[in-house]
Amino acid sequence: MSSVRVRFAPSPTGFFHIGSARTALFNWLYARHTGGKFILRIEDTDKERNSDAFLKVILDSMHWLGTDWDEGPVVGGEHGPYFQSQRTELYHAKLKELADKGRAYEKDGAWWLRLEGARSTVFDDHLKKEIEKVDAAPMVLDDLVRGRVERAEDRDFVIFRSNGEPVFHFVNVVDDIAMKITHVIRGEDHLSNTSKHLELFKAFGVEPPKYAHIPLILKTDGPGKMSKRDRGALIEEYQQRRYLPEAVRNYLCLLGWTPTDGREVLPIADIIAQFEVGAVHQSNARFDERKMANVNMQTLRALTPAQFAALARPVLADAGVIDAQVTDARLEEVLAVVQEKAVSLEHLPDFVRFFFTDDFKKDENALANLTKKGGDPQARVAEILPALAGCVWTEAAMDAAFATVGAAHGRKPTDYFAPVRFAVSGQGGGAHLQAVLRVLGQETVLKRLKG
Repeated sequence: MSSVRVRFAPSPTGFFHIGSARTALFNWLYARHTGGKFILRIEDTDKERNSDAFLKVILDSMHWLGTDWDEGPVVGGEHGPYFQSQRTELYHAKLKELADKGRAYEKDGAWWLRLEGARSTVFDDHLKKEIEKVDAAPMVLDDLVRGRVERAEDRDFVIFRSNGEPVFHFVNVVDDIAMKITHVIRGEDHLSNTSKHLELFKAFGVEPPKYAHIPLILKTDGPGKMSKRDRGALIEEYQQRRYLPEAVRNYLCLLGWTPTDGREVLPIADIIAQFEVGAVHQSNARFDERKMANVNMQTLRALTPAQFAALARPVLADAGVIDAQVTDARLEEVLAVVQEKAVSLEHLPDFVRFFFTDDFKKDENALANLTKKGGDPQARVAEILPALAGCVWTEAAMDAAFATVGAAHGRKPTDYFAPVRFAVSGQGGGAHLQAVLRVLGQETVLKRLKG
């Protein structure tokens, strides 16, 4: 079994941001790729901002994305507790350890880390290609891919506040030591913290983990990091909009990493097999909601009919499109026709409503386009109606009917498609028309064509 141990350490102080989700995912992928362990640790020391509701959002969102953890809340583990609020005794014990070694001292009610020796530290960062020699023997970690230099501040820094609370840097390092973390994969915004963390590892006499700082996610339009206020920034939005979790997870993988085989939509097993920390891009990733929607669409269309039907039934039931009387066979028959054109589960109710009821909306833009092209769509319907009424209800027979009527009136068979589609569905586009007519049934189609 691999010795790799990575962690994701969120704070339950807000909704689950897409950047946090990607950080969790990259750690999870590295653990699964190497056969290591993925640890979830909750940094809940901010008593004023912590919320059980936000904690639930984090846990539920990670379960939804499939980023299961090997140790942490709910599942437990031998290195717990996994809530920092429950580790106070350990933090005070580690503070005493530093004080006894002369590496921590009290001043103005706060505790400070005393820096010793060279104030420059070299650490390898797997995603940055810079290595610099410094005065004194540098501490160089095993370099998997690339390196980067960070300089520690030329002064001591606080590790316990005057109110008795440990600071982020201190608890972060203490927990990484206690939980035997071997690799730290986190956002580039933490890069400036690493020098302090390395000084703390040095003070404890412990070899630090290997670091990899992944690039930021930029907002869709304009400069700047994507924030929780930007559209598409929260994982809960995709849950509410009926995105497929595997599609969201797939797209998050593409924010800063590219599969080696060139595919963008691929099974998670293939992503795990290909994922390498060193292959993560150095440049920032830009969030593209349209691309995520496209990944979701491709994933939806690739589902088996049974999978599609299982996901679609509750969505359509919630929207009032179907009820329990609609059999699985009927539902699968309809979905088999529309799946190749389905855009999302979110939009599926409006897309298929006309199959189950005569009470469906008619797209005014589609009607405007019909009339704009010239001619009378109702006249086209009147021309084709007798042929459809008299033909055997198969797609081949319908094709022949359209061709025969078109030849009789000097038109192309396709001239009748849009008027017929609009009359039976209220839509200007969609699945293969003859398949739609077949599944609707001859009686329903003729009734709608007659108006």
